[in-house]
Amino acid sequence: MGVFSALTTAVSGMTAQSYALENISGNIANSRTAGYKRVDTAFADLVPDAALRRQVAGSVQAFSQATNSIQGDLNPTRIDTNIAINGDGFFVVDQRQSGVGANTQFANTNLYTRRGDFDFDANGYLVNGAGYYLKGLKIDQVTGQLIGTQPEVLRITKEQFPAKATTSIEYRANIPAVPATTQKAQGGSDLLDAASVTNGTTLTPSVPHDVILGQNITNFLGTTIPGGSVTVYDELGRATSVEMRWAKTAGATAADLTTTPPTPASSGTWSLFIAQNTSAATGQVAYVKADSDIKFDSAGQMIAPSGGNILLPDMTINGTPITGISLTTGGNGVTQNGDVSGQIDARSIRQDGYTAGTLDRVSVSAEGQVIGTFSNGQVVALAQVSVARFNADNSLKRLDGGAFEETIESGPPIIGLGTSQMVGGSVEQSNTDIADEFSKMIVTQQAYSANTKVITTAQEMLSAVFNIIR
Repeated sequence: MGVFSALTTAVSGMTAQSYALENISGNIANSRTAGYKRVDTAFADLVPDAALRRQVAGSVQAFSQATNSIQGDLNPTRIDTNIAINGDGFFVVDQRQSGVGANTQFANTNLYTRRGDFDFDANGYLVNGAGYYLKGLKIDQVTGQLIGTQPEVLRITKEQFPAKATTSIEYRANIPAVPATTQKAQGGSDLLDAASVTNGTTLTPSVPHDVILGQNITNFLGTTIPGGSVTVYDELGRATSVEMRWAKTAGATAADLTTTPPTPASSGTWSLFIAQNTSAATGQVAYVKADSDIKFDSAGQMIAPSGGNILLPDMTINGTPITGISLTTGGNGVTQNGDVSGQIDARSIRQDGYTAGTLDRVSVSAEGQVIGTFSNGQVVALAQVSVARFNADNSLKRLDGGAFEETIESGPPIIGLGTSQMVGGSVEQSNTDIADEFSKMIVTQQAYSANTKVITTAQEMLSAVFNIIR
């Protein structure tokens, strides 16, 4: 029976090497397939039961050996929605079942892939080149919190991002101890011309703030200095410019330095005025004064109002209502120190409002957040890409298109990036090494040929046996 066993063993060897060649062929064919994981071949010997000193080498059987845990090279693509995972993990994806557009129905099953060449389809879904739809969790654009706990197919539409009314103006500046006003340049006082200020309650209709009327604009401008301007927005996103002027109303002046002992020139009290209509005629309101007086100590630090926040007056500028805006200084953001120019050095004037905007571009952060950049300059996290990790990556079942499904051997998915990172604008390439595959092909070919030689030799031996009876 030895010759017949040799034939059987040689056939099993040819079958095993054919199986290995099939895997090599598939690896080479997919050497340029994004996210492809090559399949190696493992061989196991099959030993027939026999006495200890009568055991033979036996036959062979071939098995697939997955390489899902071996990462391919990351290739930049310059496409913002392409994603590669640097480290362990798989994208969670789903398949389309029926329907189109917003009525698309999905299989509602979690599949897994490393193929990250995702791009938007016509309906705002992120789908990769193999037709799998990316899943994740939506993010509340107001609170920044995740919505839900179970991954769902992500759909990002180009809906308008709502406008936000300005509520705060961050103001960082140094106010000169001695303002270089026109009146000061002419040898007069550096304080505000109090006669140009009108009590708003005397107007019809009355207003709760002191104001500057059109007939007093010239005197007012001559005794104040500009404090900068900033564009603010109302709740509808309408923009208007807020122009500020500062007026020193009390405190030490340059003349105080001649006193004995000299009065520190860095102490003083100021008022802030907001322009409402710089072209106001007689009897019309041109500037409105903020309620709070701004006071500094001898070291040039703000001591009033408490907390450093100045509430701007409610008013209408160029038809746009401005309400509830606070000028925030952070307590030490506005100082009063000596400045030879006599002008305000505004280091930062920023506000928190914006007009409505539309989605311009989408990118993916290293943490897996889908980031939307809008035409109004806002950058907002829209969704969190779901990533699944497994205790036994190589035990996942392979599907078409570079996808995998969970098995008992792989264990359940562990959702989260862990120590991995996402690389936006890149795609993971196949982990196939062409040179290595050709080397394995040569070895496989030789092993296959060797098995055919065994069959030829066995056939010759059988022929010799048959010739004995002649």
